[in-house]
Amino acid sequence: MTWVVILLVALAVFAIMAFVLKMPRSGWELAGAALFVGIAGYALQGHPSMPGAPKAPVENKRAADEALIKQRQQMGDAFAQGQSWLVLADGLARQGQFGAAAEVLRKGAEQFPKDADIWVSMGNALVGHSDGLITPSAQFAFQKAATIAPDHPGPPFFMGLALAQSGRLAEARTIWSELLERSPADAPYRADLSDRIQRIDSMLAMTAGSPTAGGPVPMTGPAPAVPENSPE
Repeated sequence: MTWVVILLVALAVFAIMAFVLKMPRSGWELAGAALFVGIAGYALQGHPSMPGAPKAPVENKRAADEALIKQRQQMGDAFAQGQSWLVLADGLARQGQFGAAAEVLRKGAEQFPKDADIWVSMGNALVGHSDGLITPSAQFAFQKAATIAPDHPGPPFFMGLALAQSGRLAEARTIWSELLERSPADAPYRADLSDRIQRIDSMLAMTAGSPTAGGPVPMTGPAPAVPENSPE
């Protein structure tokens, strides 16, 4: 009976991914294989008759910031086309599997090369894969997104964030200042962006003349509230 339930759940999950989330047919084989690998692993190691021994969850410090994922979704609501690829990649990023997320997004970019959100998300995944530091490949992804959708606030925002985390504060401030200048007065991310610029100004003032200036710095912070109609 247990196996019947497991198979039904697996089929239901696959159906939701394929028909509700509109996962591309090219991804069906990969998704199906992942589900069956999970079932096979449970068959080898699972012991449903054993008593439970719950433990406190171990936090993955490298997992993606949920607030930043929501902020990217909010910024890119009008730009995303390959939503199913983004959903899968976000799930991997939440588990700290940034390399796998970047690979999923690479395949998504092959199908939707003009989807700016896929490129933004790929840049974020590559930054996460390099422990928060911007790399040439991540910078290329952000610039590609900006070229595809010049009005999209996501590319400059997240490229600035990656630059700031890498210690390149002056470059981050320049990009964010330009974004702030062209952002609508009612843009939901303006207050957060302005706050981040002020924090950079404070850091630049504090590190002026310091021999340690230029090292990686934390740039985390609460993202603005996401409207109820934003994608989850």
